[in-house]
Amino acid sequence: MRDVLDSLGSWWTEGKPVALATVVATFSSAPRQAGASMLVGPGGEAVGSVSGGCVEGAVYELGTEVLADGRARLQRYGVSDDDAFAIGLTCGGILDIFVEKVDPSTFPELGAVAEAVRNEDPVALATVVSGPSERLGKRLVVWPDRVDGTTGSERLDGAVRDDARGLLDAGRNGMLRYGVDGQRRGEGLDVFVESFAPPPRMIVFGAIDFAAAVAKISGFLGYRVTVCDARPVFATASRFPGANEVVVEWPHRYLAAEAAAGRIDARTAICVLTHDPKFDVPVLEVALRLPEVGYIGAMGSRRTHTDRLERLREAGLTEEELARMSSPIGLDLGARTPEETAVSIAAEIIALHWGGAGDRLADRAGPIHTPTGT
Repeated sequence: MRDVLDSLGSWWTEGKPVALATVVATFSSAPRQAGASMLVGPGGEAVGSVSGGCVEGAVYELGTEVLADGRARLQRYGVSDDDAFAIGLTCGGILDIFVEKVDPSTFPELGAVAEAVRNEDPVALATVVSGPSERLGKRLVVWPDRVDGTTGSERLDGAVRDDARGLLDAGRNGMLRYGVDGQRRGEGLDVFVESFAPPPRMIVFGAIDFAAAVAKISGFLGYRVTVCDARPVFATASRFPGANEVVVEWPHRYLAAEAAAGRIDARTAICVLTHDPKFDVPVLEVALRLPEVGYIGAMGSRRTHTDRLERLREAGLTEEELARMSSPIGLDLGARTPEETAVSIAAEIIALHWGGAGDRLADRAGPIHTPTGT
């Protein structure tokens, strides 16, 4: 819903009903991930996408029906990659899409959800998408310290609250399955949880030209970017317009302080671009010993990498800890310029996150996307 929240919130504020279609589950090589949304506006407008164009027409028609009768639906699109074109899902895979009517009476909490997203405050939206008809569309809004709304069952509310907070902590969307009254080992009722966690962090150490390119592409990918360097003459906001903040501090001190404050998690990416041992070895000592980090990469030649490993071993790091480091950083794209190198680094982060091999798709057989299921 994040991608259509501005339009949805505008119509909600005006009291105009909108059909909201949300991808709640994907299977095989589906083109969009769970959480992708599309709106059918009060004037027939189409906003957003649930499949990159494959089934938008069918979803639009379903949205107009939901607007007319107010009855929420869960619809599956796609059967198999072999016959996907015949049923409209040309990319293959399967999408489960939940379509509901949204206005101030059906979703009174939307204003608070939109404000939380704007303020980058964590909040999760748990919606009943399958089960008894009287429960469809009922929702619980879950913050770290409170809840609003109801699924129609006190027991189910308690189970959803706890499970949704787990997904929110991880910054993940997911489908939760229960018995109709919230039994954890039961079945018959599905709740889709969409997590609106703050953006993941990208921390770039080293105020060099490569850092400016990495900051720019990281912002494009949705990261909140920090550039840190101990040299104030280089670490200036004017040199790094793509960064959300520029910090003048010794890298290892800054990272240790951020970790102690709880601002480093499993979604955080750390890029050490200084390739100067007096900067990168101390900060890598801290980074590689952190319990949870999404990515740790270090720039440098093969010679620099070998020297760095020896220094880190002398500092007491284990082989298991050293194996967490991507060094030399990035995928082999033949990159030369800072911008090309930034693409190489971003490509490695994406590949590691989704389990991609980094091969040319033209040289591979089978699905484009790594098969997933919800």
